[in-house]
Amino acid sequence: MAQTASYVEGFTTAFEAVSGQAHRAASEAAVNVVLEQIFAAEQPEVVALAALPENLMAQIADLCKDKGIQVLQPPYRSAELPGLIDTAQIGITGCVFGIAETGTLAEVALDDAVRLVSSIPRTHIGIVRTEDLVGSLMESSSALRRVFETHPGGVTVSYLSGPSRTGDIEMKLTLGVHGPETAYAILLGAES
Repeated sequence: MAQTASYVEGFTTAFEAVSGQAHRAASEAAVNVVLEQIFAAEQPEVVALAALPENLMAQIADLCKDKGIQVLQPPYRSAELPGLIDTAQIGITGCVFGIAETGTLAEVALDDAVRLVSSIPRTHIGIVRTEDLVGSLMESSSALRRVFETHPGGVTVSYLSGPSRTGDIEMKLTLGVHGPETAYAILLGAES
């Protein structure tokens, strides 16, 4: 338990150091409380969901509907992509693990929809369970091995560390040029 708490602290510090915003949710029900705060700040009209456990996806979809927010969720028809996801202001995805040392979320995509949901909307929210945090990039190798053993083909793993950034424009760091300009991480299982 002490190691998990250390990983939560490390992840939070590292994620916020790269302009992300980390939140803690002790339970799946508490995820809605965090999302309500984010929705109040971001004012989305459309939210896209992907790669979330079925019960959490249903819970978040219900919250969005209660708030009058249109919900996009799997299965996505490939003929509608990426245009459909482009209508969303927020994308919410489940992440298979997080790396405390770097404040990185690891997202597994078995199709293009997952990657689009985390990269096209101006705001991305990644949800990771605290039990799935690892200390370092080196320690993530066993988690990656499990991903590739479970899905031997057609899988993409993306490492997401805060908002998109580039220094190509007049040599000035700019957020949100090639992806989300705002990034949130919800650490599920962490006490506030």
